[in-house]
Formats: sequence, structure tokens, C-alpha cells
Amino acid sequence: MPFPVKTSDLLKATSREEAELLAKLDLKTLPNHVAIIMDGNGRWAERRHLPRIAGHRAGVKAAREVIETCARLKLPCLTLYAFSLENWRRPRAEVDFLMRLLREYLKRELPTIHKNNIRMLFIGRSAELPEGVRKDIADAMRETSRNTGMKLIVALNYGGRAELADAFNAMLDHVRTNGLSAFQADEQSISDHLYTAGLPDPDLLVRTSGEMRVSNFLLWQIAYAEIYVTEALWPDFSRARLLEALVSFQKRERRYGGLGAARVARSQRAASSRRG
Repeated sequence: MPFPVKTSDLLKATSREEAELLAKLDLKTLPNHVAIIMDGNGRWAERRHLPRIAGHRAGVKAAREVIETCARLKLPCLTLYAFSLENWRRPRAEVDFLMRLLREYLKRELPTIHKNNIRMLFIGRSAELPEGVRKDIADAMRETSRNTGMKLIVALNYGGRAELADAFNAMLDHVRTNGLSAFQADEQSISDHLYTAGLPDPDLLVRTSGEMRVSNFLLWQIAYAEIYVTEALWPDFSRARLLEALVSFQKRERRYGGLGAARVARSQRAASSRRG
């Protein structure tokens, strides 16, 4: 029988805080899918009297650390909310910079991502992205398509309501094409037409910057996700903050609308006591 793998064997602590958090982490109960709303780049820059683009560059460094940590922990799926449909409302110069930054990131980091057996996927309305970006994300998905490690899903030009609309239209096209007059949609058929078809729903949704909203992100998929909000701005979301979120997740009892094991046990004891 193989010896159990300890968290410290996968990650080496770089601070006392990390060591304490790693000691609390149980590899057997890690989430299958972590989704992160990366928020606060602009505020991070403003607090330092820097241009907003400095915050976006700092955010890329945080993303790199989070991706590496999740891959080392062997999490099956990580989804990062990189650019929403609403983000087109930002100044043109900032949007253009974000697109260049994405292409720069893929060019620099893809070899390392591929080497670490990570598979890259992109969700969102990719047809509306600039041609160069479309080519780069297609290349990234093709190059990593046979990798069997963590799936890194990047939500790009993404909106939760748009995803549902696209799913329903795809279902209607299927019905019309095949003449399925008796077709009835159910939860599984809807899930099968989402951008995330074939992926597990997120177990843990992390939001940085302290904002208490989900910002049109994975609206269908996060129905039963545990939500963790941190005041840390995204560029300050270090490995310790990620470990903190995972430790918090492991302390929660997921009941999916039921009573949960602990409450069931208490109810059974109470019923037995009454019968006695």
C-alpha cells in the first residue's frame, strides 16, 4: 500500500503562515473545481498612485502563482474570470492593453503550462475577440489538448446570461434541425449545451476585493458552490490567501439542500432517545 501523500510534499512553505495553513490542509477533501473572480487590479494600482495597467500586470503575477499552486495540489479544474462581456465598456486603451497582455502571457507562459501537463480551455464568445487573440487561444488549446493534468479554464469575453442564451439557442437549433417536436429540456440537457459541458461544476467560488456579488459569472454552474470572499485585491492574492480559502472550504459541511451528516446523526440520536 502506498504511503499517503502529504501537502508539504507537493508544496514547500515559504513563510510561517504558509506552513501553518499547509498543516491544516487535507488533500483528500480538496475541491474538484475552483472558480475565481479576479477583482481589484485597478484599485491596487490607484492605492499606489500607479496607472491601472500596472495593476493588470501585477494581476498576471498573482494568476501565475495561483495556477502553479493549484496544479501542484493536483486540483482537477481551475477557472479564472479574465474578461467579461461588460469589460468592453472600459476605455479603449485599457481594453487594448488587456488583449495585448493576454497574448503576451500566452506567448511567455504556454511552454511552462504545457510542460506541467496543464490543459488550457477558454469559455466565452470567442468569435467577438480580435483575430490575433482568437488565433492565440486556439493555438493554446490545440497545443495542450492531450495534457492530462489540471484543466485551466479562462473565461474570456464571458457572461453568465449570455452563456445561458447561447445554450438555449443551441438547443432550439438542435430541435429544429432534427424535428424533435416532443423535446423537453431538463437540467442535464441544459448543462450539455453550456460552454462548460463535460466539466464539473465549481465546488468553491472565490471573489477577491471584498465585493459581495457574483458579477454574471457561471450563474448556472455555481448553484451549490461554496462562496469565499476575501478583502485582498487580486494582485495581493498570494499562495497563502489561496490556501486560506481552501482551508475555509474544508471546514464547511456541504448539504445540497439536505440536513448534512452531522444533523442527520443528531436527529437519529434524538429520535432514538425519545423511543428509549
